[in-house]
Amino acid sequence: MSDRDTHDDLDDLKSLFEGVETPAPEASKKAEALALAMKNFDRLQESTAPARPTSERPKTGLFKGVRQMIANLPTRGILTASTALAAIAMVTVLPALREQPSLIQPGAGVSYTSDAPEPEAPVMEPVIVEEAPAFSLDDLQAAAPPQPQAQPRNKTLSAAPQSGYSGGLTSLTARGPAPMPLPDRYVAPESDTEAFPDADANPIKVTAEDPVSTFSIDVDTASWSVIRNSLNRGMLPPDGAVRIEEMVNYFHYDYPAPAAGQPFSTNVGVSDSPWREGTQLVHIGLQGAEVVERKPLNLVFLIDTSGSMNEPSKLPLLVQSFRLMLGQLQPEDSVAIVTYAGSAGRVLDPTPASERETILAALNNLQAGGGTAGQAGLQQAYATAAEMAEEGDVSRVILATDGDFNIGISDPDDLKDYIADQRDSGTYLSVLGFGRGNLDDATMQALAQTGNGMAAYIDTLPEAQKVLVDQLTGTLFTIADDVKIQVEWNPAQVAEYRLIGYETRALNREDFNNDKVDAGEIGAGHQVTAIYEITPVGSDARMTDPLRYGANPVASDSDELGFLRLRYKAPGEEVSQLIETPILSDAAPLAEANWATAIAGFGQLLQGSDVIGDWSMGDAIALAQASKGSDPYGYRQEAITLMRLAESLQR
Repeated sequence: MSDRDTHDDLDDLKSLFEGVETPAPEASKKAEALALAMKNFDRLQESTAPARPTSERPKTGLFKGVRQMIANLPTRGILTASTALAAIAMVTVLPALREQPSLIQPGAGVSYTSDAPEPEAPVMEPVIVEEAPAFSLDDLQAAAPPQPQAQPRNKTLSAAPQSGYSGGLTSLTARGPAPMPLPDRYVAPESDTEAFPDADANPIKVTAEDPVSTFSIDVDTASWSVIRNSLNRGMLPPDGAVRIEEMVNYFHYDYPAPAAGQPFSTNVGVSDSPWREGTQLVHIGLQGAEVVERKPLNLVFLIDTSGSMNEPSKLPLLVQSFRLMLGQLQPEDSVAIVTYAGSAGRVLDPTPASERETILAALNNLQAGGGTAGQAGLQQAYATAAEMAEEGDVSRVILATDGDFNIGISDPDDLKDYIADQRDSGTYLSVLGFGRGNLDDATMQALAQTGNGMAAYIDTLPEAQKVLVDQLTGTLFTIADDVKIQVEWNPAQVAEYRLIGYETRALNREDFNNDKVDAGEIGAGHQVTAIYEITPVGSDARMTDPLRYGANPVASDSDELGFLRLRYKAPGEEVSQLIETPILSDAAPLAEANWATAIAGFGQLLQGSDVIGDWSMGDAIALAQASKGSDPYGYRQEAITLMRLAESLQR
């Protein structure tokens, strides 16, 4: 601001008082006001210790002279001088405050950015200022003669409102546009590197051309948990995450127990399909036997502690999940902990499960950071399991990870061969997935299948309770290895068929009798359900035309729709055993088959299947509600809720 602008302001202020006749002074009021002003002035100058006299703070000088001048001024002079000082302060001090925002106290509505450290605020003793009698500017304006309206000037500060002002300069507020708030620090989202198995849905096959269907059983449930996690986050599941067999096998069914001495029972039922009139559904249900005598467990927790695990839904949830599992172990069981990040290491030597506090302390001390040396971790874990192995014990490596293997794997096939060698030695590998964003579900599935273990995805503590507490025996104690299913369909009865799910478990026809080909395992008490959709001969629902020059199916009086064969190995055995069961056309539906059908339909709708025609999510919900049955833990009601979420998200 120029000197000319300053003088103009003072001239304008001076003109306000020209011709104003102030009231006659009263001696008593004057003395009271001066005494109170001096009292407040003295308090403001006080400090805990007297200031040392310097050239800048003399015992006599400017401020002493000011005090003497104020004492000798008449009342009109005090008013004129104080008002002039206020005007000078508004013209000169406030621009300086704008240029020095750090001088403004916190909470004044001013933001600033500086690389320099913020100066510490001086510690000051509180000063209590008694209010002087109010002098209203409205009273002064009423006594002043009318003034011409001045044209607005382009100034830094706009005039303060002239109402509601009471005596004393308690604060000065700069008027103008409010400063923009500083934005929160931008955090770039991590790239989504999730990977899921890439497999097309099984096609409809013509029985006369390809009557045999072969696949490995699967007891994994990871797909259902990933679907639930996605829907609860308000999004449809990713492509490849929907594996219908894992959705169906997530739930318990009322299958009969196996006969004495048998590892599992085989059950077959036939019912009408709800989504395509003229077709039928064939359900195959296996029920595993329960463990009668539990052997000691040697467990190696192989825990991913890489930097990607540093999220609440990953390492912290992992630790909480293993805490639940420890409560199910027996004193003769043993636990070791191996971690891997930039390198692998053993953080807990083999320890009896009875030393719970020692194991918990090792878990609670885990921290995430570094790369992901997955291969080195597996090697260390298997070496530890071999060290713990004793005759008759059950050895298991439980890999807990978000699936982000980015260091140490030069060739995935070599890693699978290594795991297969360890599997043959009797140490099986199960995989637990945690967290989202870089979940390598494809690798997890491959490792679990090769390691003769199961794969599960844990996104909540209740899911950890289900997998590691309620189903712990089935997770860790295997009753049948390399279980394979083969169905030969009768072309005289079945024109077409389609296996719903199990795309990643398909086997060649010749693999069924080859005991060197690996397949899935059944744990104690586990169940396996498979569903075929078939089109009877002569049905209008047939979707393919008979071949003009193809061989006509041989007419047969048999009422068999097909023939079911199963192969399995007893744990530790190298030669498989065979079970055969005919599939009769008049077989009654299995217990709770409608619930399995509703879940299978739900999965096909999530996949966007065009085979089920106009059948909708609403139809799946209605079928599920009608067939929910007993639901002691609320899993089925949760499924219905997820269907409703999916229905809303698909609109």
